[in-house]
Amino acid sequence: MDEKHVVAQIVKDEIRHATVMYGLLADLGVDVGGHVSAHDEIFTMRVAADADIGTERITSDKRVNIFYYPIDTWADFIFFNFCMDRGAGHQLEDVRHCSYGPWVRAIEGIFKEEKFHIRHGEYWVKRLAEDPKTHDEAQTTFGKWYIRTMNIFGRPGSAKNALYRRYRLKLRDNDEVRRTFAAEVKDKAGEVGLTVPEWAPVWDRLPEEAQIPG
Repeated sequence: MDEKHVVAQIVKDEIRHATVMYGLLADLGVDVGGHVSAHDEIFTMRVAADADIGTERITSDKRVNIFYYPIDTWADFIFFNFCMDRGAGHQLEDVRHCSYGPWVRAIEGIFKEEKFHIRHGEYWVKRLAEDPKTHDEAQTTFGKWYIRTMNIFGRPGSAKNALYRRYRLKLRDNDEVRRTFAAEVKDKAGEVGLTVPEWAPVWDRLPEEAQIPG
């Protein structure tokens, strides 16, 4: 029952994050309601669990690529917390110190909640990885979500990233953020006996810019 409450809180947090980010976009003149209505049915589309779409965005709703994949099992949910929420946290570190005040103020609460999601993932990754009955499932599931998360950070040396850094909307190159994420995950995975899979990037297929989830 406690875990049901925790998962419900995580879902509630993510809905709040979307509401906050939609509010920022609306303040800039974006027709948020129109965009959501136009893509309402597309938002529910998912690929097969074993699909590999690389870095493609295969629909018009502009979602972060990783959200095309279904979360079908408890291990999927946990390693999403462990990998993707951590990846988002590394990207949001730049936002916390950027030059656009409304974004900075909005992100602070989101950042704290993402840290809670990451801690939840770490707690359960340890349990799954250190239990002989679930270790193999943990390793396989980790491999899936780690690769998918590595694809979200964008290309190194992108022109858009350079422009964003010029205006201090970002502080680091995309690949610097990715490498910082990868180093942390390697340490965390090693502590519980998980092996980090090899990620072989095809740079020209990566999105030019990082995909920052709220």
